[in-house]
Amino acid sequence: MNAHGTAVLDLNADLGEGFGRWRLTDDDALLTVVTSANVACGFHAGDPSTMRQVCERAAGRGVRIGAQVSYRDLAGFGRRAMDVPPDELADEITYQVGALRVFARAAGADVAYVKPHGALYNRTVTDAEQAAAVVAGVVRAGGALPVLGLPGSRLHEAAAEAGLPVVGEAFADRAYTAAGTLVPRRTPGAVVLDPDAVVARSVRMAREAAVTALTGEEVPVRARSLCLHGDTPGAADLARRVRAALEAAGVRLEAFA
Repeated sequence: MNAHGTAVLDLNADLGEGFGRWRLTDDDALLTVVTSANVACGFHAGDPSTMRQVCERAAGRGVRIGAQVSYRDLAGFGRRAMDVPPDELADEITYQVGALRVFARAAGADVAYVKPHGALYNRTVTDAEQAAAVVAGVVRAGGALPVLGLPGSRLHEAAAEAGLPVVGEAFADRAYTAAGTLVPRRTPGAVVLDPDAVVARSVRMAREAAVTALTGEEVPVRARSLCLHGDTPGAADLARRVRAALEAAGVRLEAFA
């Protein structure tokens, strides 16, 4: 809520998640809905041409460009647990942010924030060492970039200690634990598949700052941004429904960066 009691929310989605001739997301359709684009930087998905194209299209629509950094895991789409030495991980984060920044600036924009992907996102919720490595890589990339992630995570703690802005994120299509973390994807019910439920959860998160955990508890949600996954069937249509429902509920959609 802002000072006038109006709910303000950013909508973000993962874009550029293809490689060569393979395309996973309908980037053009999602760019008409979201206010921020998490662009794959080549480590879990994405390639130079895809990164350039998404940056150009996002810039043309006024959508903020974020670096979606990940473990080096193309084969596993960045969703496999990996043990990467902190110094190496920090270097890989700097590399990914720097690569995307070149394309963003060539498109007349810039990288506006950083968000980890997949296994790295989940790992940095609880792993202080890996979280610190991610933050070190972001700091080295320059620009005091905001870090988008789960509220209360080790990642946010490390970012705040380093003087970086932190932005809380929520997921309408992912189940939550009673502790406010995401239910692991391999757990039955971890992904919310009912479109009506996703829409209803989105509005409740924005208006009431709450969600019901998979086990039934009420969980507070402190989020400035809502993630809409683009790699599920009918993702673009669902994203349009979510946006329309939020606007109908009086939620102002506005990028955080």
